[in-house]
This record gives sequence, structure tokens and C-alpha cells, in this order.
Amino acid sequence: MKASAKTFYGIAAYLLVSLVAYVFGTAYMDNDASLMGAEPVGIVALVLAFLFSMMLGGYFHITERGTDVLPEDWEEAEVEDAAGIYGFFSPSSIWPFAMTGAIAVLGYGVAFFYLWMIALGLVLLFWSATMLSLQYGLPKEKH
Repeated sequence: MKASAKTFYGIAAYLLVSLVAYVFGTAYMDNDASLMGAEPVGIVALVLAFLFSMMLGGYFHITERGTDVLPEDWEEAEVEDAAGIYGFFSPSSIWPFAMTGAIAVLGYGVAFFYLWMIALGLVLLFWSATMLSLQYGLPKEKH
């Protein structure tokens, strides 16, 4: 079993212990402002968190069986061992900045509920995302 599956199983074990303590703690707590009995919303939240952690732990347990030894499983691993290929990033592209500006216009439009600003932000965002995707597919004179 690899490290990520063990991590989520450990989180699930902690949530199960917390769930039992929460049920007994709320069921037998006598407070003037609350009704007697266990509090259902916290119980549902802890049960769902436990089930989600078990689901992720099971997923990692099953999928990591077919993988080779990962760098995080080595005792003597270095940070560089887990570094993979980061990909190509354009050093002088203006389009990430244009997308940031378009998202800012869209965010202000949503915050103040100006429909014209929302429409303008969406148009700018679609245009800048398209140009970012096509920046190396278009000839240089079309930039």
C-alpha cells in the first residue's frame, strides 16, 4: 500500500473516532439551549467525510497497485526525484495577462451585477482564451 492510500485511510480512522466521540458527546450533553439527543447535522457531516475519505483511500489503493515505486515511497528520496516535465511555457505571451484582465472585468460585473460588464467580460475571456490557444498555430503576422 502506497503513501496516499495510507494517508486517506488514516484520515478516515480519525473521522470514525471523531464521529463516535461526537455522537456520545452530543447525545449525553445536557444544555439549556439544546434538545436532548444527538445532533443530526454534525453526524451526517462526519459520516459523509468518513465515507469520502474511505472512497479516496480505496481508489488510491486500487490504482496504485499497478504503478511502480514512487519517489514519495523512498526513504532517501530527494525533491528532484518527483519533479517531472513541466511543459512549455511561452516566455513573452501577453495572453495570460489578457485573460486575467478579462476575469477581473467579469468578476466586477458579477459583483455589481452589471449585465453589460458580464457580457463584456465573457467576450473578452473567450477571445483571450482562444488567442492563448492559437498563439503558436497562427502565423506571426496575425498576432
